[in-house]
Amino acid sequence: MLPALFLMLGIGAVCGIVLSLSSKVFYVYEDPRISLVEANLAGANCGGCGYAGCSAAAQAVVEGREPAGVCIISSKEGIEKVAEVMGMDVGEAESPQALNLCEGGLRASDKYNYMGISSCKAMAMVFGGKRDCTVGCIGLGDCVRACSFDAVIIGSDGYPVVNEERCVGCGACKKACPKDIIEVNTLSEKLLKFNQEHDALAPCAQTCPAEINIPRYINQLKAGQYKEAVQTIRMRNPLPLACGRVCPHPCEEECRRGIEDEAVSINQLKRFVADYEMNTGTRIPVKCAPDTGKKVAVIGGGPTGLTCAYFLRRIGHEVTIFEAMPKLGGMLRYGIPEYRLPKEVLDWEVDGILQLGVKAFNHLKFGTDFGLGSLMAAGYNAVFIGVGAWKDYSLGIDGEDLDGCYTGINFLARISHGENIPLGRTAAIVGGGNTAVDCARTLLRMGLDKVYMVYRRTRNEMPANEVEIVASEEEGIEFVFLAAPTRVIGDEDGKVQQLEYLKMELGEPDASGRRRPQPIEGSETILDVDMVISAIGQSPDASFKSQDPHARMTELELTRWNTIDNDPETLQSNIPYIFTGGDAATGPALVVDAIGSGRRAARSIDLFLKGEAVEPIENSLLQKRIKESIFSKVDGIKKTPRAKMPELPVSERLDSFVEVDLVLPEVEAHREAERCLNCCRICYNPDVPVSS
Repeated sequence: MLPALFLMLGIGAVCGIVLSLSSKVFYVYEDPRISLVEANLAGANCGGCGYAGCSAAAQAVVEGREPAGVCIISSKEGIEKVAEVMGMDVGEAESPQALNLCEGGLRASDKYNYMGISSCKAMAMVFGGKRDCTVGCIGLGDCVRACSFDAVIIGSDGYPVVNEERCVGCGACKKACPKDIIEVNTLSEKLLKFNQEHDALAPCAQTCPAEINIPRYINQLKAGQYKEAVQTIRMRNPLPLACGRVCPHPCEEECRRGIEDEAVSINQLKRFVADYEMNTGTRIPVKCAPDTGKKVAVIGGGPTGLTCAYFLRRIGHEVTIFEAMPKLGGMLRYGIPEYRLPKEVLDWEVDGILQLGVKAFNHLKFGTDFGLGSLMAAGYNAVFIGVGAWKDYSLGIDGEDLDGCYTGINFLARISHGENIPLGRTAAIVGGGNTAVDCARTLLRMGLDKVYMVYRRTRNEMPANEVEIVASEEEGIEFVFLAAPTRVIGDEDGKVQQLEYLKMELGEPDASGRRRPQPIEGSETILDVDMVISAIGQSPDASFKSQDPHARMTELELTRWNTIDNDPETLQSNIPYIFTGGDAATGPALVVDAIGSGRRAARSIDLFLKGEAVEPIENSLLQKRIKESIFSKVDGIKKTPRAKMPELPVSERLDSFVEVDLVLPEVEAHREAERCLNCCRICYNPDVPVSS
C-alpha cells in the first residue's frame, strides 16, 4: 500500500515539475487589455470591422493597428471605454452608411433570363447579368441576405432600399454586390463623391457642372418632400437660390425628354424647392462632420470661394473667408443686377453658409492688406484662391477714355455699391454676353431713352442666355448686329458724342465654332450716343502676386491669360498648399461651373490636410457623356407643354429693379415634375398623361 502511495506521489511530483517547467518554456503572454477591450465591444462578431471576430478586433486595437472606434456598431460609450483602456483620445468619428446608387430595378429591361439562378453573384458571372444596363442592379438580393441587421430590403420597384436607422455601415451589403452599386460612405465621403464613368447616372446629372442628383430631387418634389429635395441639392450645391435664378441650365440640353418633346424645366424646379425653404423662414438643418483641427483660408467670397468654404466646413475643417469687397457674393452680388438676383435672397443664402461656423472678413484685399506670410503665421494649413475675374477687357480703340465711357463689370459693381454715376440719354453697350445684356437692361431701368447693343456677330452667335436675350427684346433694347466699333467720338468738352463702327459679314468658323466676323471695307457707320459701355469679357486680376512680399508667392505660376495655373482635375497649384478654382483659374465661366470647381477643390484640400496624395478622382466623368446613356429616340412620350416661367409684365418692370423672373406656383411645379421620366443610365419611366 505504502509503496504504491509513494509511487503515485512521486509520479505527481515529477508531473508537477514537468508542467511547471513547460509553462515557463511554452508560456504565451496575453496582454490583459485584449480581454478588457473585447468586453467593451458590441460582441456581435459580425465581421463588419474586417476582422474574424471581436477578439481579433480587440487584439488589433491593443497592437495599435486599429483605433478605439474599430467596432462599427459599438455605442459612443463603448468606444470611450475602449479608449480609456488604451489611454487613447477617442476623438469623434463619422458613422458610415450604405447607399444604393441604382434606382433602375424593375424598369430595366432584361437581356437574358436564366431560370433557377437566385444569386446576384451567380447571375453576374453569366455575361455580366441579365440586364441590358451594364451597371444596373440585378435585384436578386445578395445584399439583403448579407446584412445581419435587417437594414436592406428589395423594394417594390426592384432595387435595394437601405433603412438608415438600422444601417450600421458594416459594408457587408457592398461586399456582396457584384455590380458595385452599393457604397458605404461617411457624410464627408458622400459630400465629396464625384461622378465617375461607372456610375448609374441620368444624362442631365452627367451634364450638370455641380453634379446634382437631378432625378432624385425632382422625385422628392413630386412626393411633396420639399425639405428632402433641398437637402439633395445641397449635397452638391450650396447656392440653389442663386443658381435657380441665374443658371443657364446646361443640364436641360441633355434631358432625355427633350429628344421627343421639350426638356423638363429642371432649373425652375430647383428654384421652387429652394424658394420654398426661404419663404418658410426656417432653415433646413445642415449636418457637419466633427472638427478636424485643420484651418483653411479662402481668398474670395464669390460662388467658388463660398462653395469651397461650405464643403470644407461640412467635412469638419475650420474655414475663414477673406473678401476685398464690403459683402460676400462676388459676381453674384456685384455683377448680377437686382432684377435678376435680389440682394436679400443672396444675403439669406450666404448667411446660411456662415451659420455653419464659417468665418468671414470683408474689406481685406489679398496682396495689399494681408499676404501669404500672414496666413502661414496665423496657422492656416492650406489656402484656396478664388479671386474671380474682375478685370474688364478694353476695346482697344481711340476715344474709349472719354467722359461717358465705362467697362461692364466695373459699371455694374459701382451701381451695386449705390454710386451715383452720371448718365446720358442714349447708350451703346458693346458685347453679346450676359454682362452686356445686364448693363443694357440696367440702363433702361435707370431711365435712359434709348439703349443699343452693338455686337460683331448675329443673334445666333450671342453667348448670352437665350432667356436674357428675349427679355431684352421685349423691353425695347435695340440690337445692332454685325458691327465692330472702331472709335468713340467726343465733343469739344471730351464727352462721348458718337460711336463709329464697321459693318461685318460672317466668314468661316473660328476656334470657338462660331463664324468669324470679317469687316466690310468702307462701311463705317455712326451711332449717336452719349454713353458707351464695353462688355467684351474679363480676366482675373493677379496683381496680388507682385504685391505680396512673401518669397513663395513669387513662385506661383500664371498662364498667358493671367489665370492661376493649376492641375485641372485636382485644382492644386504648383505650390502644394495653394489651390485655386472658378474664374481665377479658368477665366469667366458659369456660376454653376464655379460651384462645381469649389467642391472639387474642397476634396483636394481635404486630401492635402490628411497627408494623403492629392490625386485626380479615378475614372472621373468631368461632364463627359456616358455613351450608352445617350439616346436618339425615346419611346412612350406623350407630348405635354413645358412650364412657362412666370414673369413680371414689361409694363411693370422698367421703372424699378424688382425681380422679373418669378417662381412657379406649386400646382405648376408638380405638373412640371410629372414630366420628368426619372431617368437612370439607360432606363426611364415611360410617360404617363399629366393630370389637367
